[in-house]
Amino acid sequence: MIIMRKGATEEEVTGVVNDIKKHGLGVDVSKGEIRTVIGIIGDETKISATHLETLPGVKEVRLVETPYKLINREYSTLFDGKTESRVVKAGKIRIGADEPVFIAGPCAIEGKQQLMQIATEVKAAGAHILRGGVFKPRTSVHSFQGLGSNIEGARQALGWLREAGDKYDMPVITEIRGESHVDLVKEYADILQIGSRNMYDQDLLIAAAKTRKPILLKRHFGASIEEFLSFAEYIAASGNKDIILCERGIVPIGKGKSYTRYTLDLQAIPVVQKETYLPIIVDPSHAAGRRDLIMTMSMAAIAAGASGLEIEVHYNAKEAKCDGQQMITSNELGKLIEQCKALHQSLSLFRKENRAATCIN
Repeated sequence: MIIMRKGATEEEVTGVVNDIKKHGLGVDVSKGEIRTVIGIIGDETKISATHLETLPGVKEVRLVETPYKLINREYSTLFDGKTESRVVKAGKIRIGADEPVFIAGPCAIEGKQQLMQIATEVKAAGAHILRGGVFKPRTSVHSFQGLGSNIEGARQALGWLREAGDKYDMPVITEIRGESHVDLVKEYADILQIGSRNMYDQDLLIAAAKTRKPILLKRHFGASIEEFLSFAEYIAASGNKDIILCERGIVPIGKGKSYTRYTLDLQAIPVVQKETYLPIIVDPSHAAGRRDLIMTMSMAAIAAGASGLEIEVHYNAKEAKCDGQQMITSNELGKLIEQCKALHQSLSLFRKENRAATCIN
């Protein structure tokens, strides 16, 4: 991190940026209320800290130990002087603000009537963002692959999703499974989702980032937190910091898979919040794999500090072509949202009173 002096001129900032680029490196320039901080992107051994410190306008050069430098909380506090999470905007919805955000909809879009009915119901239940899968990454080639298995079906399903979002005034989110989907999906979706199986796909991360649309990145079920944040860094390094992180469970140990689909790593929420300024939400549907656990794990996620939830909903899960066992009804979603909001308000009041008591003491 190159920390510029307070009051450094635009000419001095430009001079440092140009010097870095001459060495074949990229830059991230963050201008805050306090100062300007320049992050170096690429192989930093190509340029010495001693050289950078001699450039006009430079106050100091500081080494960031983590591999996720641009999304590191320390990096943001240097130019913003604040420790709050970044707020990612999708239409009128703010993810990472004071209130939790609820994303809901079917695992897969199966038809227009199905999507419209579910959209009507989740909107009435209090959901803020509509989800719906078009391209479905499946373990078995014999499973339903989603309507996006051909380009005509993909355009039709994406059009329905956009229509539903516009009708009910909800931003929409859908998953992109490969680079070839990026240009198509960005025409319709407000948020691009990168699923757990593709967390390691660097080319997909970079291509998605360049759309400048918000990106929801799910943690791979075998990834460490450091890996999760390091691959989120690829998006930030491509010039897009509108990143929503999503914890969706890790591979269970022993016979754990006999009871739940994955193990929901709730402690990842406060750990990630300590490491980065990006908001993190939770997907209890994929973690549990069981509808009877969704309410409990949703409330646990809110209690742990999650900025929101992504939940799969269907009016008749037995008819669903994909993951019916983990989908809840819209009535259940309404109760879940109501209870999660009440819990969030209680915890917010408790934390406020606790801070006040600490200040008095």
